Amino acid sequence: MVVAGCSSQTQVADNQILSSHALAGMEVTEIIEHLDQLDVEDRPADLMASVRVDELQLSAGTEQLSLDLPEDRFYLSFAPYVNQTHECYYHSLTTCRGELSNEDVQVTVTNDAGEVVVDEELTTFDNGFVGLWLPRNLQGTLRVSAEDGTGQVPVSTGTDDPTCLTTIQLT
Repeated sequence: MVVAGCSSQTQVADNQILSSHALAGMEVTEIIEHLDQLDVEDRPADLMASVRVDELQLSAGTEQLSLDLPEDRFYLSFAPYVNQTHECYYHSLTTCRGELSNEDVQVTVTNDAGEVVVDEELTTFDNGFVGLWLPRNLQGTLRVSAEDGTGQVPVSTGTDDPTCLTTIQLT
């Protein structure tokens, strides 16, 4: 799911973390999408992957790697819920879990001027999250509708904003 203008990217140089987790040769955006969309049972237990505002931080054992994200795009992962949620600020691609896995949801993002940025029917990943690439410096509203109800929250994609939203309760 890419929602923003194109930006030029090159493939990430190979290293041990990438090689040992079958991520070598992927662009940073592809690594994020791949890890976020893995079935929970297939997620690597020895890899920590955290999406920050401007970088993807990977660590395995004592090895660490930081990969720059595109300057014009922001990865926002959100987990709508009905009964149970958790606090989160920076999305962990390997450990964050939401309540509603593999559920169809209607997702709408509008900016503060009322313009629709995203309007798509999506399915939550096995981990209960949906990931969106949004334009940076967006101020607006994220609305999610599903069989269990509808919820909406303010959303921002600036330098101090979270990459993980777990506050969208469906009622």
